[in-house]
Amino acid sequence: MFPRKARHLSLALLATLTLPACATRPYVRHEVAEERDERTAADEALSARIEALRADLDSLRTQYGARIVALENGLLFAMPVTFAFDDATVTQAAQPMLRRFAAVAKKYYPSSTITVEGFADPAGSQAYNKALSRRRAENVRNELVALGLRDQPLRTVGYGESRQVYPGAEGSEPGARANRRVVFVIENAGHEGSVALGRSN
Repeated sequence: MFPRKARHLSLALLATLTLPACATRPYVRHEVAEERDERTAADEALSARIEALRADLDSLRTQYGARIVALENGLLFAMPVTFAFDDATVTQAAQPMLRRFAAVAKKYYPSSTITVEGFADPAGSQAYNKALSRRRAENVRNELVALGLRDQPLRTVGYGESRQVYPGAEGSEPGARANRRVVFVIENAGHEGSVALGRSN
């Protein structure tokens, strides 16, 4: 049996230890609930963004015949932006595609580097084709800048007659126009780009 004074001291000490715990428990529960709600809201916002991106990528495919491929560190957009023989002029037919691509890039990838890759058909020398493909890439880059992509890095490169879509097709031969093209690579497109394409890298 504890002496009465000792028993009172023990009860007082127990009350002192218990009260903060009781007071802390609702606060911790509130913090955990708040954190969970924030995480849920962030997940929902990301899901909505991925769905919107998926819809925009699908519209590029269906409206313009774009082929979009997830790369190791980005996305490749193969749009049918093509050129006349021995010409680097961006056609009027390409304008709607470029406008749509610029809108998607600006909305979802505002800080990503975009590389415009130019190509040529195999007519002419390798040196000439490389210079021509570079001019094509630069002209398309200028169009993208005019369409609002002024604040993000835009690079250009000319690959000449390499990576032909229709090997050997040149001039007015079937498939030659597809060899005279530009494609776009968005670097550091992030996880959401792959998820929108149905891949989880």
